[in-house]
This record gives sequence, structure tokens and C-alpha cells, in this order.
Amino acid sequence: MIPVIFSNQSFTLSETERRFFRESNPLGFILFKRNIDTPAQLKRLTSELRESVGRDCPILIDQEGGRVQRMATPHWALCPSAQACATVDDVRAAAERIATDLVSVGIDVNCAPVLDVLNPVTHQAIGDRAFSDDPTEVYEKGRLTCDVFLSHGVTPVIKHMPGQGRADVDSHHDLPVVRAEMAELDAVDFHPFRRIAMDDLPVWGMMAHVIYTAIDPNRPATLSPDVVRVIRRVIGFDGLLVSDDVSMGALKSFGNIAENCKSMLESGLDIALYCWAHQHEMEAIAAAVPAMSRATLERYDRSRLRRRPAAPF
Repeated sequence: MIPVIFSNQSFTLSETERRFFRESNPLGFILFKRNIDTPAQLKRLTSELRESVGRDCPILIDQEGGRVQRMATPHWALCPSAQACATVDDVRAAAERIATDLVSVGIDVNCAPVLDVLNPVTHQAIGDRAFSDDPTEVYEKGRLTCDVFLSHGVTPVIKHMPGQGRADVDSHHDLPVVRAEMAELDAVDFHPFRRIAMDDLPVWGMMAHVIYTAIDPNRPATLSPDVVRVIRRVIGFDGLLVSDDVSMGALKSFGNIAENCKSMLESGLDIALYCWAHQHEMEAIAAAVPAMSRATLERYDRSRLRRRPAAPF
């Protein structure tokens, strides 16, 4: 098994994809709108993906509500953005709707909630995807979201560690540089992630493609052993660490996609995430990365064993 999340191009698997996934054996898969048509089709696809690797592998999606909702009308209800969830009842209702929809089609990992703390400079790439500018409120609403997901057997992925609220450019296109002092980051941006880590929930964490000059002025977090050490030792998060999409523009000056996947894993991340399903790029990644380390496998197994209901397969 390789420490990578892959994807496929359409509503079903091609024979090339099926063969490649069987041979490369990625940890799991992530789905996008290009993969989603109807509930019946989507349930078939999640089964096909698991059959391609011969196990109950994790299948991820970004189903936050608001602007980031891959499963949408007419088959699935639209949920409000995090910022539009003003009360705990709003948060609970949105999380219940999302988790129920995911489980019904065989998706068992959701790349949510966003635990970034809003800041006056926050780029709209995050914007209303974040709950609040109050780190305690972000934690409380994020914790409730995690609890609801877990109660349905859906693993939450808290993001974007160690905090993307101060980023003033969109990492999909450019490399954000955060120049806040460590004391500021520790008191505000790290706070929701630290509180979730202290709660010892079986969640995963997604890392941001952001430079934090107070930690490592030369490398984005996903390529920085120094930032990974801060997440592990200062924030105290010992769960599975996943990169944001390796094909994002923030990383374009640091190497090609396969090289950056390898560098991420060498920096201490557990899993590299690649979202675009281009066959030649997936083949290059599979050739470049090592097998999953024992430490990563232990973190992964621990997160799966502590889920509540079992995922359908």
C-alpha cells in the first residue's frame, strides 16, 4: 500500500484505472463533481473503487456545505456554509445532513470541518468556509461537527493545519506567506487544532500549502519538517496528517507533482493527496513514493478502529 490518495476521471472506473489502482494500491480515493451523477451511480462507484484495491479503503470527499459541496441538488440538499451556521443547532443539523448523505453512498471520510480562524486579511478562498474569528467558537463548532460525523462512522479531516486564516492569497494559485509571530499563531491559529488534539478524537488533519516565516521561512508547511514538528509537538496532534492537493499552484516552484509528493512524505506527512486523476501523473507519483511507513500505518489503523459504525463495503 502506498501513502497516497488518488481519484478517477468520471462516473465509473475505466479499465486502465481499475488495473492501475489494483497494481499501485493507494491508501484510498477522493471524489469530485466529475465523479457524481445520481445516488445509485455514486454508490456503485464507491464499491468499484474498493473492489479495485480489494479492501474497505477510505473514500474521501469535500462536503463542507456552502460553496464547497460536491454532492448537490437535485439529489442532495444544499447545506449552509460554516459561517452561516450561527447556532449550535445550525451546526448540528448541517453535520447530520451531510453525514447521512455520505454514508448512504459509501463515503466514509469528509474533508471538513475547516478550523481556520478568520482574520481581517483572510482570502475569500477560505472566507465563509470558516466558522468565526473567535478561536474558541471555531473549536466548539468544529468539535460538534466532528462528533456528529463520527457518530455516523464518517472520519472528519480538520483543516488547514496549522491554520490558514492569515493567508491573504489563494493557495490554489499562489503561495501564501504568513508573517505572524509564533506567539500570535500559538494563541489564535493553533487553538482550535490544539483543542481537538487534546480531545483525542480519531480525526485526520489536512495541512496547508502556506509558508509560516516564524517556523520555516523557506518552505510551505507541507514540505517542511519544521512545521510538521510544530503540529506534532506544539499543537500535539498525533493523528493521520494529509497534504492539501499536491497539484495546487502554491507548490509549482518547488518541483513537479511526483517530486513534491515524495518531499511531503520525507518531511513527515503521512499521506499525499492528488486530486486530478491524470493517469501519467498518478503513475509518476506511484513510482516516486515509498511504501507506507509503520508509523503512518499505525495512525491510519488507529483512526479506523476507533470509528463508531463500520463503513459499508
